[in-house]
Amino acid sequence: MNSPSVSATPPQSEQELLLRAQSLAGYNLAELADIARLPLPANLKRDKGWIGILLEHFLGASAGSKPEQDFPDIGIELKTIPIDEQGRPLETTFVCVAPLTGNSGVTWESCHVRHKLARVLWIPVEGSRHIPLGARRIGAPLIWSPSREEEEQLRRDWEELMDLIVLGRVESITARHGEVLQLRPKAANSHALTEAIGEFGQPILTLPRGFYLKKTFTAPLLARHFLL
Repeated sequence: MNSPSVSATPPQSEQELLLRAQSLAGYNLAELADIARLPLPANLKRDKGWIGILLEHFLGASAGSKPEQDFPDIGIELKTIPIDEQGRPLETTFVCVAPLTGNSGVTWESCHVRHKLARVLWIPVEGSRHIPLGARRIGAPLIWSPSREEEEQLRRDWEELMDLIVLGRVESITARHGEVLQLRPKAANSHALTEAIGEFGQPILTLPRGFYLKKTFTAPLLARHFLL
């Protein structure tokens, strides 16, 4: 198997991307950070996106923080997922920022959530807190698209959550809404407010929200593909 190397060019095919991802499996984060010449943070409290940034150095992702997929030329999104010793996800998975205004005419078929999840490269990473960050290993990658049943679950939740946003009830939404997809605040601090629609149609300021996949969705996905 190829040893990992930093790649400045985006992959030209799904197979090329998968080979790059497979070359990372079994390495720990300290080893990869050393190859990429990136400083290893003490922890992820202030660097939540650090693992994704590290892996992008090897995979050749080009989208950065744009609202398109990480590998737009081949239509694939990168998602790292921290797992425990049994291969189960340890936290929810961020999908994209939720639009809180200007949603008239938006449908599931044209929304960012569906676009981002159409084709995903999942890379599991050891995430148990007792393992020092540098010692956490990368797992075997998986390229996935939602089945018809999974897409239907996602669509139902997205439509329910978007209805609440459009009806001015964004502040009544809790993490319990949605079976597989949830909406919750996404902000570095409580002062980063954005415009939304209030209960009576008036403009209000609220915390930015993000769509997240619940562990009840990602756990069976990983279990099915890795035969856990």
